[in-house]
Amino acid sequence: MVHDTRELNRTAVLTELLRIRPASRKQLAEASGISPATVTRAVEQLIQDGLVVEGSELVTVQRGRRAVLLDVVAERSLVVGIDLGASSTRLMLADLVGTPLARAEVATPVETSGAALATWLAGEVHALAGDDWSRVEGMYVGLPGAVGRDGSTISNAPNLAQVEEPGFLEALRAQTDRPVFADNDANLALLGEQHFGAARNAPTAVMLTIGTGLGAGLAIDGRILRGAHGVVGEFGQLPAGPLGTRLELMVTGPGILRLAREAGVQLDSPADLFATDASEPVRALRAHFDQAMLIVLSAATVSCEPEVIVLGGGIAKSLARDLGRYATVLEHHLGTAPRLVASELGDFAGATGAVVAALHEVYRGLGIDDRAFRDLPVAVLS
Repeated sequence: MVHDTRELNRTAVLTELLRIRPASRKQLAEASGISPATVTRAVEQLIQDGLVVEGSELVTVQRGRRAVLLDVVAERSLVVGIDLGASSTRLMLADLVGTPLARAEVATPVETSGAALATWLAGEVHALAGDDWSRVEGMYVGLPGAVGRDGSTISNAPNLAQVEEPGFLEALRAQTDRPVFADNDANLALLGEQHFGAARNAPTAVMLTIGTGLGAGLAIDGRILRGAHGVVGEFGQLPAGPLGTRLELMVTGPGILRLAREAGVQLDSPADLFATDASEPVRALRAHFDQAMLIVLSAATVSCEPEVIVLGGGIAKSLARDLGRYATVLEHHLGTAPRLVASELGDFAGATGAVVAALHEVYRGLGIDDRAFRDLPVAVLS
């Protein structure tokens, strides 16, 4: 029982230090509600464990007294966050408090098998970490598909079907010799935006990623919603178009080009659909796109009444000037509308969220309660 109490106190002090670092023993006692003497004992154990270090002195209000500031040994543990996309893969290396140390963006080798893709990705991770590889404790991978509750069953990834092959994640784990976790890329992008981006201070939020595919992440009260098969938020599968056409085929880049070809409309790229000086045939095609987008936004709104919907991805970048118009239409039809905002983290939203998720796994191993994860990590990513 004594040992359990000591561990609880140690974890409580570490949790508060992660929140308010750097901090004095007195500040940690006030934040945790633990007696100063108990905090001192917990700090001594954390220093002995190599998790905390004493730093500079802080002059207190009491004349002549100085307090030593404590900080987490951030370089002790590193994680890698990965956003494995159908066209590009983005990777980020970060320390224990979430500070980015390196990042990279590389073209995804889509014309390869699942095993070869895992080998390639392991090589990219090793290259990113370099000489720091020995301190990497784990990785999180965002995938363009549904990830089951078991963390290994992957489905609905038509744009990168190799990840659905049995053994893809196992091969990545074997070749990196590290824990590897996976989730839907939109879920991780939402996690990143909630911690460091456009959904800060919005516990109930939706992330829509619109590019090569259509992805959605949903969070209620700060918790990402995940079903048994990972299909929560798969709005792109809704047969909302003519003859049951899926929404994903109506708002994504490949879908836009396909619909243009079928309509005999010349588009050199999906971005041409959003040109302000577009021809009448292009404007007609744009009207169909807007209707499909409103269905997507309506589905996201009625799914969990989010405070904010964050839009990211290549297509979403072309919609910045239309968000107010979309919100007005939602308000008219539903009587309410969330804030519609562009992603603040941009192309690295998914990799950032993967870093957050990877750190949560490390924190869990340190005994930190999951309930603290809503606030951690608190470092400002750049």
